[in-house]
Amino acid sequence: MTAPFRVVAVSGSLHEPSKTTALVRAIAAAVAERTAVEIEVIELTDIGPDLAGALRRDQLPARVEEKLVAIEQADLLIVGSPVYRASFTGLFKHLFDFVGQYELVGKPVLLAATGGGERHALIIEHQLRPLFAFFQALTLPLGVYASNTDFDGYVINSDVLRSRIDLAAERALPLVNYAASQALEALAI
Repeated sequence: MTAPFRVVAVSGSLHEPSKTTALVRAIAAAVAERTAVEIEVIELTDIGPDLAGALRRDQLPARVEEKLVAIEQADLLIVGSPVYRASFTGLFKHLFDFVGQYELVGKPVLLAATGGGERHALIIEHQLRPLFAFFQALTLPLGVYASNTDFDGYVINSDVLRSRIDLAAERALPLVNYAASQALEALAI
């Protein structure tokens, strides 16, 4: 038996409870329904205050460093942010400013976002995808966007959204398997 995939889900929400956190948790759970995984959820509501004022990685507390290492060592990264001023949240970007420039090369990243309405869905293509292209990450072709109407409070109530989550998880796994096999081959060389 092979080791479970390390799935790290990052919620860029600044609120708790959060629709964005509910969405990234649902995506991680959908992946877990299909293969063995170890899931870690990183919430900015938890670590955000520790990011404030830090200009360099060595200025961060040990618990944030642990989260950065988890992001860098994930087999699959699930990232989500609410739409905030037509982009992702500033603390979400600040967190990824501390990730090593070459630590995400070839890493599968499943992009997700939440917003007040459907008009914000392009955040995935216009904001998130370019950010992870900088890292040379393997952004998965199918992202997941959810609007306020997809939730009852902080619980997903949309069958269409559930189907998109399932499809994203299903389509992610071959690429996660491929990326993991490439990483193992690189270690063998």
